[in-house]
Amino acid sequence: MLTKLFLSAGTALALAAPLRAQRLVDPGDLARVRDVSDPQLSPDGAWLAYTVSVADTGKDQDDTDLWLASWDGAQQIRLTRSSSGEHAPRWSPDGRWIAFLSDRDDPREVDQLWLLDRAGGEPERLTDLPGGVSDLAWSPDGRRLALVVSDSDPDFRAKDDTSEKAPAPIVIDRFQFKEDEVGWLHGLHDHLYLYDVAGRKATQLLTGDSDEALPSWSPDGRSIAFVSRRRPDYDRTDNYDLYVVAATPGAEPRQLTTFPGPDLAPDWGSRAPAWSPDGSLIAYVEGGALSRIYYAVQKVAVVPAAGGPARVLTPALDRNVITPTFSPDGRSVLFLQEDDRVYHLARVPVAGGAVEPVVGGPRALTDLSLARGGRMAVASSDPAAPAEIYAVEGHDLRPITRQNAAWLKEVRLGAVEPISVRSKDATEIHGFVVKPPDWQPGRRYPTILRIHGGPVWQFYYDFANLDWQVLAAQGYVVLGVNPRGSSGRGERFATAIWAKWGQKDAEDVLAAVDWAVAQGIADPDRLGVGGWSYGGILTDEVIARDRRFKAATSGAGIANALTGYGTDQYVKEYEAELGTPWKNLKAYLEVSYPFLHADRITTPTLFLGGDADWNVPLINSQQMYQALKSLGRETQLIVYPGEPHGLTKPSHRLDRMQRYIAWYGKYLGKDRITTTR
Repeated sequence: MLTKLFLSAGTALALAAPLRAQRLVDPGDLARVRDVSDPQLSPDGAWLAYTVSVADTGKDQDDTDLWLASWDGAQQIRLTRSSSGEHAPRWSPDGRWIAFLSDRDDPREVDQLWLLDRAGGEPERLTDLPGGVSDLAWSPDGRRLALVVSDSDPDFRAKDDTSEKAPAPIVIDRFQFKEDEVGWLHGLHDHLYLYDVAGRKATQLLTGDSDEALPSWSPDGRSIAFVSRRRPDYDRTDNYDLYVVAATPGAEPRQLTTFPGPDLAPDWGSRAPAWSPDGSLIAYVEGGALSRIYYAVQKVAVVPAAGGPARVLTPALDRNVITPTFSPDGRSVLFLQEDDRVYHLARVPVAGGAVEPVVGGPRALTDLSLARGGRMAVASSDPAAPAEIYAVEGHDLRPITRQNAAWLKEVRLGAVEPISVRSKDATEIHGFVVKPPDWQPGRRYPTILRIHGGPVWQFYYDFANLDWQVLAAQGYVVLGVNPRGSSGRGERFATAIWAKWGQKDAEDVLAAVDWAVAQGIADPDRLGVGGWSYGGILTDEVIARDRRFKAATSGAGIANALTGYGTDQYVKEYEAELGTPWKNLKAYLEVSYPFLHADRITTPTLFLGGDADWNVPLINSQQMYQALKSLGRETQLIVYPGEPHGLTKPSHRLDRMQRYIAWYGKYLGKDRITTTR
């Protein structure tokens, strides 16, 4: 088992920001930080391809480009510069070519397969598939690629289509019929294709009404492993299974796993199943029981490629895992393991045994890449620096990229310190406190409680919450708390809020506020709260149960579960956790406390959301806004046109941050600092 890292509540992180820099962080920095991700080592380990995403404020969109770095980090080469953006770089087995995905030059604005010669020259577009390509994997001989290709949308209309003909009706007959950023799921699926590089031809490998995802070639190039729900009523379950199919069109896939739960669900953000070097085993992530939906803990498992029972390699590890991959000698599986506020690199013997730590510390690792010779690279972030790519050297990390180094020299950050508090029932709750850069001990500060989404997620030792630094630079103390329901501390901790939203988790975040007041940090008369997604849900719960907050921001949340059923994408989750409304109305009413008790809310509340959000649709924020408006409370509703659940336009993200500052500033009086009482 990996050893947990604990720091005392008063200990600042060792990787603290420079004591004095040129300026404080401001809202414009949301567009200045560069998002570095997806490291891909070349087969010989000499080079590393990766992606850098920056906000193009002129075109009001994020622009992702491909970069190349030498293993020693001395050479940094930008490979692409198109405004459309490129992602998913993948090396050919001989290291000459980099295949990638981009929607550049595509009138349908869907990703196509492109090929770039590492020696130089312009990239070549390889496919023109109406539905677009969402994933790719090279065959071991480099002659073919496995692609995941979407069915074409029969309702697509080009931007320059001036036809006055009305769009055809959309016919819905699926159980799961909508998805955020996708739209209506009316008979469209993702299928495996084979692409012949020499012949420049794509051929569909599998047909039918099932979706295929995460293709991975066997070492001999004869078979492809993938995941799918190839079963009747597949929409009613997340019971994904692992399959293998011969790389020949018309071949019949063979099911490898039979666990009654998700095996490597595509939305976990994990890598494709990993073959052992000799091709005998496949490593993957096994989920928990279907009845526990996203609350269940994920484990590392292996299954014989020829068929046979699967083995869980981490049966005693009550923590989530992602990206399992075999070591070059095939004797162990390396993976990223979540723990309390961290993601670490670990390994476990294939023959069985204890989980062994490789790289730990107060940081969050992502995107593990492993070359044939054993060189490893990861993306790593901590509270003092955005993510960069690092080489794994023994138990340490060596930086390869420094995309954000110049920006970090410009700004002065607030100290981020870990905290541990006791909740109402004495449960230990962890999180962070962020202090203003000009923090003065002995003074109380206006304090904002920020609540994360999920609910099964957590605040990490990373730089993902730049909002915290923007607010701290405005003179606020920020509390980021991981209440029950959060990940990183086991399945029991996560399921403590099962069908009881806003109860134990509300007590937990309020305990952190009590702690900050008792420590002389927070001014009890100037408290704010806010969050997005489940953070918006819990914000609504908190202000309906506790009137001490003087300002709240509730983004993309829901306060009436009866409105959510059938209007968002979570029908399976509703029925697993709450049952159906006509059979278990009490459960729906219990988690709808904020809406049904809106008259108890006196906190001035700003509601925000996108009108194209099908994850937590805007109707939920509209209901709460209307309720508070009816009651004569101070409230506003901010609607971001065309935006899904996560805001995609840099101008909208900037606007949201500025509205947070204005709303909290109006009601918390941040310029008035009081001495400790």
